[in-house]
Amino acid sequence: MNATVPRIAIVGAGPGGLICARVLQRHGIPVTVHDLDASPAARDQGGTLDMHPGTGQAALRAAGLLADFLALARPEGQQMRVVGADGRIVFDGTPPEADTSEGTPEIDRGRLRGLLLGSLAPGTVRWGHRLTRVEPVGDGVHRLRFADGTSTDADLVIGADGAWSKVRPLLTGALPRYTGVTFVETGFDDVDTRHPRLAALTGAGTMMALHDRRGFVAQRNSGGHIRVYVALRADEDWHRRAGVDLADTAAVRAALLSQFTGWSDRLLGFITDTDTGYVNRPLYALPVPHIWKPTPGLTLLGDAAHLMAPFSGVGANLAMLDGADLARALIDRTTVEQAVAAYEKVLLPRSAEAAEGAAGAVDDAFGPDGAERVLAHLTGAR
Repeated sequence: MNATVPRIAIVGAGPGGLICARVLQRHGIPVTVHDLDASPAARDQGGTLDMHPGTGQAALRAAGLLADFLALARPEGQQMRVVGADGRIVFDGTPPEADTSEGTPEIDRGRLRGLLLGSLAPGTVRWGHRLTRVEPVGDGVHRLRFADGTSTDADLVIGADGAWSKVRPLLTGALPRYTGVTFVETGFDDVDTRHPRLAALTGAGTMMALHDRRGFVAQRNSGGHIRVYVALRADEDWHRRAGVDLADTAAVRAALLSQFTGWSDRLLGFITDTDTGYVNRPLYALPVPHIWKPTPGLTLLGDAAHLMAPFSGVGANLAMLDGADLARALIDRTTVEQAVAAYEKVLLPRSAEAAEGAAGAVDDAFGPDGAERVLAHLTGAR
């Protein structure tokens, strides 16, 4: 980067944006991150992530945080289990022995975010900055306006603000589309004591039970928690069509049970025995390929650039690699324009390939023979 240090603003304090900020700061380049949350603890950060060697772990290495990550990670969480609708375990993949060269150890999203936030200079993240609009003011400079009435100018605005990005419309008119699959999230606490049968069925990592376009995905998190996604291939407004108020736990439970007639009681416990309510999470994805023309002073990373269904397990990993790659390009190139061009030349084809794979994974898992297709993938069968 040249002697005139650019003003860099990252919108969104997710894994990709935070990795980008961390790598930039390690090399003496100032950056500010703006996030709409009021504080780091304002909302639940979601489930668990497996960090892949060539993407997520590579980004953590570039950030100088790989050793810290490994100290927090759960190698045992790599266990992958497939269960039939009758409750029988048909596949039980044991993780490699803490081999990070091949393994994909798990970490809770909240712990990963905490690690990344703790690595940044104090004051890097501006909390409570809900972006309302981005305005070009000339020569590649953009003005960010926030809901609290404040504003700031930047020579580079990095949209790391997720599925419904406020930055993306300045680059492309693409909008996320419903994939046809909805996850209804619920959870269990103190599982080994209070829900030992569900804990045993889930195992130490992830359990999937798939059949006839629906199923269960249960993830072991740290702290004795299991996060469960009850998955349906259904209309986006399935609950309205069924006359179900999502705030009515009993009504949601009854509606979900009606979708799993004939399934084993071992699995139906993931619906009937829940400690929490239900959160409806329709899965969306951007069109593939999602591309845009180079625009001075703007770029995207993570879900803002390549939102894909989470079933493939690559979204967060790719977002982190995006952040590290963009930071490295800004460090190595003379101008912001050169850096963004080099970054997008790698980003766009890579993300298109990953998004195609993610779409295929969802179609396979939630098709009529989902269990067989997932089992074939896990065992390498053709």
